[in-house]
Amino acid sequence: MSRGGANRSGPARAALGIAGLLLFLCAWQAIGYYRLAGLSWPPLTDVIALLADPERWPLLGRALSATLAAMTAGYLLGIVLGLGAAVGAHMFPIAHPGTDRLAAVVNSIPSIALGPVFIVFLSRESTAAAIAAAHAAFIIYVAASSGLAAASRGHRDLLVVLGASRLSRLRHLDLPASLPSLSTGLKLAVPAALIGTIIGEWFGAPRGLGVLIVNAMQNFQIALLWSVVVLIASTSLALYSALSLLERACYARFA
Repeated sequence: MSRGGANRSGPARAALGIAGLLLFLCAWQAIGYYRLAGLSWPPLTDVIALLADPERWPLLGRALSATLAAMTAGYLLGIVLGLGAAVGAHMFPIAHPGTDRLAAVVNSIPSIALGPVFIVFLSRESTAAAIAAAHAAFIIYVAASSGLAAASRGHRDLLVVLGASRLSRLRHLDLPASLPSLSTGLKLAVPAALIGTIIGEWFGAPRGLGVLIVNAMQNFQIALLWSVVVLIASTSLALYSALSLLERACYARFA
C-alpha cells in the first residue's frame, strides 16, 4: 500500500470507530429507555447524569484513587516479577521450561480462587494489589521472554566472538531488542491489572471501585453500578492509550 493510501486509511478507520461507538451508545440509550432488558439496564442519560452530579464526585474520586493506588502497586510488582522471571530464564536456559510451566499454572488459576490465598498469606488490604500483580506478571513475562529472544543470531555470534560476557550481551543486545515486545506487554498488562484490582477489592477492601460495585449490587442502585462500570472502562481505555504512546516510541526507536 502506498503512503498516501495508508494516510487515507487512518482517518477512515477512526471515522468507523467513532461511528461504531455512537451506534453502541444509541443502542444503550434505546434499550434502557424502552426497558428492553428490564430494570437492570438503565438509560445512558441516567448514568451520565449520575457521573456529572457534583455530589457524587467525592465518593467516586475516593474509590477511584484507592483502586488506582492498589493497581499501580500491583502493576509495578507484576513488572518486577514478570521481567525478573523472563531475564532469569533467558540467562539460565535450563530453567526456561520450568519457568514457562510455572507461569502457565499460576495464570490458569482463577482470580476468584487466588483471593482467599492472598488473604491468608498477606491481608485483605493487600489482596487487590496481589491479584493485580498476578494478572500483570504473566503478560509481562510472555512479552519479555519473546522480546529477549528477538535479537538476531548474527548479532549474538558477533558479541560472542568479541568476548562479551553473558551479562554484557543481555545489557547491550537482548534488553534493547526486547523493548518493542516489552512495551506491548506493558500496554496489555494495564487493563489486566485494573481488572485484577477490581476483583481483589471484592475480598474486603475498605474502599475502591470494586467495593462500590458490590455495594451498588446489594442495594440495587443500578445507575450507580453502571456509572462505576463506565468509570472503570474509561480509566482502562485512558491508561491503555497512554501506554500505546510508549509502545509507538519503542517500535520507532528499536524495531
